[in-house]
Amino acid sequence: MSRKKFTRIPYDLVGSRETGAVAVVEVPEGLSPSDVARNVMKRHPHVKSVLKKEGAREGDFRIRPFSLIAGSEDTEVIHKEYGYKLKLDPRYVYFSPREATERQFIAEQVKDGEFVLVMFAGVGPYAIAIAKAKKAEVVGIELNPIATRYFQENVLLNKIGYKVFPIEGDVAFVTPALYGHFDRVVMPLPKGAYLFIPYAIRALKKEGGVIHFYYWGGQDAFRRAEGMFQAEAMKIGWGAASTGFRIVSSYSPRIYKIRVDFLIKPTDIK
Repeated sequence: MSRKKFTRIPYDLVGSRETGAVAVVEVPEGLSPSDVARNVMKRHPHVKSVLKKEGAREGDFRIRPFSLIAGSEDTEVIHKEYGYKLKLDPRYVYFSPREATERQFIAEQVKDGEFVLVMFAGVGPYAIAIAKAKKAEVVGIELNPIATRYFQENVLLNKIGYKVFPIEGDVAFVTPALYGHFDRVVMPLPKGAYLFIPYAIRALKKEGGVIHFYYWGGQDAFRRAEGMFQAEAMKIGWGAASTGFRIVSSYSPRIYKIRVDFLIKPTDIK
């Protein structure tokens, strides 16, 4: 395979140089998976396994089907970013190494002393980023039991057990028991988080707070997100004002993953 062809092959590395990494690749039509794997492993000697994407993410756990095309069957790794570690196996949990900067941005918005809820917490990247960056307490809710186990391990791995509290369960069932407790809610599930907007709003303290909402769509995605939040807040006599907007990544031409930041508060609070 020519170097030119290789540079056009999209792939992600999950893991680290010290403990080994897994490469997640997309193999373009007409190219040999074994050639792609060989080139990736030659370029990154610390890669111990190469996984080929076999479809889109699916199911409640957002798991993508993979096939192992080279290397070890053991695809569990320890990923490092911004001074913290994340243990995971990309075959069984959702994780995007491309969003490290986004996670750190959210962590930096948190104020010391806040109570933060992370819905759809996965293996804990948002919760751990926040806890490592600020003097804040974080509750993370995750449905996937494998991801929750890794989340629990990652809390111990990063020595923040006194600040981060993983809960396994459905956001719709767990959150009502936590209503009124949080200064901030993070909703990092672009395809489906909108179904849980009422739960996020009611999770905020009585004086309101901030919600970071992830969504997807075309040019009207921001307008639709804003409309949904305003409608749900109005039902309980609160107001929702967007304070920030960012395109996080691109799914396809003119279809994006976005984040909208909302300030939510009762309408009688000025």
